Parts: sequence; structure tokens; C-alpha cells
Amino acid sequence: MTRTGAGAARAGGAFRWLGLCLAWTVIVSALAAITAAVLIPRIGGATPYTVLTGSMQPNYPPGTLVVVKPVAAEDIGVGSVITYQLKSGEPAVVTHRVVTVTQADGQPAFQTQGDANNAVDPDWVAPVQIRGKLWYAVPYLGYLNTMIEPSQRQQAGYVVAGLLVAYAASMFAGAARDRRPRPRHAAARKEVRT
Repeated sequence: MTRTGAGAARAGGAFRWLGLCLAWTVIVSALAAITAAVLIPRIGGATPYTVLTGSMQPNYPPGTLVVVKPVAAEDIGVGSVITYQLKSGEPAVVTHRVVTVTQADGQPAFQTQGDANNAVDPDWVAPVQIRGKLWYAVPYLGYLNTMIEPSQRQQAGYVVAGLLVAYAASMFAGAARDRRPRPRHAAARKEVRT
């Protein structure tokens, strides 16, 4: 092999290695996103929501995926971040921090405020409105969450996971094929003439 050919082979090997690293980074990142947005909430009995406004900045900026778990009203105190229905029985929710806890009609009532807001929220929150208390949050992952309808989220997770597993299997098969010993051909042997 000539010096130029060896350099080209080395450069090709470096690009192939870089491509493999990039592919595995994408695979691991996608699996981590699916795990955080779909798998862990499903196993933990939690619900993922997306922060849509800047009211909880800087801790939870727009696009943050917040995962909340149902908890007893007694487990919610001042400083807890909760997701609750704006009006009981209606689908619209907000995620804000509890700033006051009191008793109203024999049950707890919560006053909330967004971290970036100057004033407390005008309405008190009843336990029946609370969807859950913040379990964990992942920045930017909420954008993905809003692109997929809730009814399609599980199927999308299965499809993406299946595609990633198929891609990983093809990568392993290619690596195994490349590591197999190559047969020696008669043409490759040198002949000695006298």
C-alpha cells in the first residue's frame, strides 16, 4: 500500500469511527428522551406536562417537560410545585409554586404563584383540582411532548424505540461482519520464479 493509500485508509477509518460515535450518541439520547418522557412516568403512575409560558422561569422555562405524581393534599406544602386545573373538571392546567396553605371548609386550600410572576394567583386551589406534585423536570423535552398528541404518545414511543433497536442491531451486525477474518485468496500469494 502506498503512503497516500494508507493516509486515505486512516482518514476513512477516522470518519467511520466519528460516524459510529455520532450514531450511538443519537441512539442513547433518543432512548433517554423516550425513557424520561414516556417510560418512567408510565411506570411511576405520573403524568408529563409541558410548560408553555415563562411564568416559572428561570427554573422551568417554556418547553420544559414537568412530570407530576398524584399526592395527598397533606403532602403539599409551601414551596411545592404543583400542576392543577384552572377550573375543576376542565382540561386546562397550570404549573405553579405553592406560596400559602390554609384550611377552607375543613380541607386544605392552596395559593400559588409563578416564580417569575410579581403577584400571587387570584384563585385558591382545592385538592380536587390538583393533578400532581412535581416529580422531575427535563428542559426542552416538552417541545417534543407538545408535537405528539397524548393518544399517539405511546405508539410513537414504540415506533421510535423499535426503529432505534433495528438500527442498533444493524450496527452490531455490520461490526461483526467487519471483524470476521478474511479468507486468503490464491491471487494474493506471491509466487517465486526462478
